[in-house]
Amino acid sequence: MCREVGLATLRFNFRGVGDSTGQHGHGRDERHDVAAALTYLSTLLPAGTPLGLAGYSFGAAMAAQVAGEPSGVPQLSAVALIAPPLARTGDEPFAALAPLAIRLLLVAGDRDEYCPLAALQALGRQLPSAELKVIEGANHFFFGKLYPLGQAVGDWSRALEPRQSGRRHGAG
Repeated sequence: MCREVGLATLRFNFRGVGDSTGQHGHGRDERHDVAAALTYLSTLLPAGTPLGLAGYSFGAAMAAQVAGEPSGVPQLSAVALIAPPLARTGDEPFAALAPLAIRLLLVAGDRDEYCPLAALQALGRQLPSAELKVIEGANHFFFGKLYPLGQAVGDWSRALEPRQSGRRHGAG
């Protein structure tokens, strides 16, 4: 959706996933992957271009941790956490987002087994600036519900669009 809106996008696999090299680092090393991807993308864009970070499931936990520890990474304007795995991680990886003055999206399905609705709503209360979107009938994988998920992410990404409109860089 971000690319469809006209944003520069960079999608990557964490170490040890797909054709990427390395081994899974249980969240310790994957934060470095996110930070490196952000730094790389920022070098491709004009100075001052707003940066957003979106993560799904495990990626949402990594995105939250990187956004919450901004030293060493480019300044973020927005973060989207899609189906954060709260049943496995609890809300600890997301707590550092509370004081940040950025556009924040929390989105999950009301039938998500890894992101129970009550836990998502509790996280939303801890992050008062967060926009909470619940996709009715969606599980963790959004089977049959990708359109409403895309709408939620598209709305979030349009907040970044005015300064990037027409520019496309990186891989989709």
